[in-house]
Amino acid sequence: MPKFISLLIIFCFLNNCSLDTKTGFWTQSDILEEEKENLEEIFKSKNILDQEFNPNLKVKINSTFTQKPFINNLSNNSGYINFDGNLKKISKFKFKKIKNFNFINPDLLIGADNSLVFFDEKGSIIKFNENSKLIWKENHYDKKQIKQNPYLHFATNDKILVVSDSIANLYAIDYLTGKLIWKNFNKSAFNSEIKIIGDKILLIDLENVIKCISIKNGKELWNFGTEKSFIKSQRKLSLIIDKEKVIFINTFGDISALDLNTGSLIWQSQTINEDIYENAFLLKSSKLVYHNETIYISNNQNKFFAIDTRNGFIKWEQNINSYLPPSIIENLILTVSKEGYFFILDRINGNILRSTSTLGNKINPDIYPTGFIVAKNFIYISLSSGKLLKVSILDGKTKDILKIDKNKISSPYVLNKQMYVLRNNAIIKIE
Repeated sequence: MPKFISLLIIFCFLNNCSLDTKTGFWTQSDILEEEKENLEEIFKSKNILDQEFNPNLKVKINSTFTQKPFINNLSNNSGYINFDGNLKKISKFKFKKIKNFNFINPDLLIGADNSLVFFDEKGSIIKFNENSKLIWKENHYDKKQIKQNPYLHFATNDKILVVSDSIANLYAIDYLTGKLIWKNFNKSAFNSEIKIIGDKILLIDLENVIKCISIKNGKELWNFGTEKSFIKSQRKLSLIIDKEKVIFINTFGDISALDLNTGSLIWQSQTINEDIYENAFLLKSSKLVYHNETIYISNNQNKFFAIDTRNGFIKWEQNINSYLPPSIIENLILTVSKEGYFFILDRINGNILRSTSTLGNKINPDIYPTGFIVAKNFIYISLSSGKLLKVSILDGKTKDILKIDKNKISSPYVLNKQMYVLRNNAIIKIE
C-alpha cells in the first residue's frame, strides 16, 4: 500500500509539474514517458548530495533569453543566455599578472556600449572593446598604493564608472575617458559587489557596513552596520535591489533588508547555525539571486535557501553544497555543486528534479567549478583546473571539454554571442 501511494504521488506530480504551459519546462512532452516511472521524491538530508539522482530524466528549456544579463544587473540572475558557440576559436587580451587571482574572485565589467573593463596587478584600469582593441588605460594610485597591489570592483551606469578597492578607496571616473571625477578614502577596505540605482551607489566594506553613496559627489547618504568580523573574509559579499529595498549578506551569512532611501532595517534572516557562527570566516556564500519576490542563496555549509523578500521568512531549504550563484529560469533553478554535480530544482518547492555528475567518478579536491552560465541547450562550467565544460541541459552529460589554462579561470561572461573568461594575466575570448 505505501508503494502504491508513492506511485500515486509521483503520478500526480508528473501531471502537474508544468506550472505554466507556455514555458515548456519539464512538461509531459519534455519528460520522456519511459523516464516517468523512475522519478522519485527526494527528501532533505544532512548529508552532502554527492551522487546522481534521477539521471535519466530529460529536461528541455523553452524560454525567452535574458536581455543583457551582465550589464548593471540589480538582481544577479543571469537567467537563460543567448549563446551557442562551438568553443573553437580563442583569442587573448593580456595584462600584468594578478598574483592573488585565485583568492579574490574578480568580475569582468561589461558596459552597454559593448565595452569591457578590468584591471591589472598595479591597479591600472583597462577599457577595451569586444574586438580586444584598447580604448583607454588609467591608473589613479600613487607609488605607495601601487605597491599594495589593490584589487578592484566595478559598476557603471555607462556615464560614470564607480571603483572600490582592497585598500579602502572609493572613486568615480568618466566612463568615456577614464578621467577621475572624485575619490574618497574609507576607514575599511571594500570587498563586495557594487550596485548603482539612480544617483545612489551601494556597497559593503570589510567591517560589514553597507554604505549608500551619492554618485554625483561621493558623499555618504546613509550607512548600516552589522556585526563586525575579527577575521576578514576574502569572499566577496553580495547585494541586490528589490524595488525600494536593498538586501545584502554579511560575512556571518546574515541577510538584511533595508529601506533604499533611508537605510532603516526592514528585516533580517540567518543562513548558518549558531555552532558554525564562530567559524564564519570559513563560510563561502553564493551571490544573492533575486526572482519574483524571492532570494536564492547557497553556501559551502551544504545549505540552499529560498527566502521571501517581503519578510525574510525561509520558504524552503535544500541540502546542496555550492557557493556559485544559481540561475533562475521561470519555474526552474539550475546550479552546480562544489563536487561538480549539475542540479535542476523546482523553484516553487525546492524539490530536486535531477542531479548528474559533470566531473566523472574520480574525485579530486583540487578541481572544482568556479562558475557557470546557462545558455542554448547547454550550461558552460568553468573549473579551477583551467578547463571549460559544455554540459547538455537535456540529459546532464558533459559533451565537450576545452582546455584554456593550467590554472583557475573565472565564470564565463557573454557579450554579443561571444564568451569571455578571466585568468590571472589575460581575458580569453571564445567563439
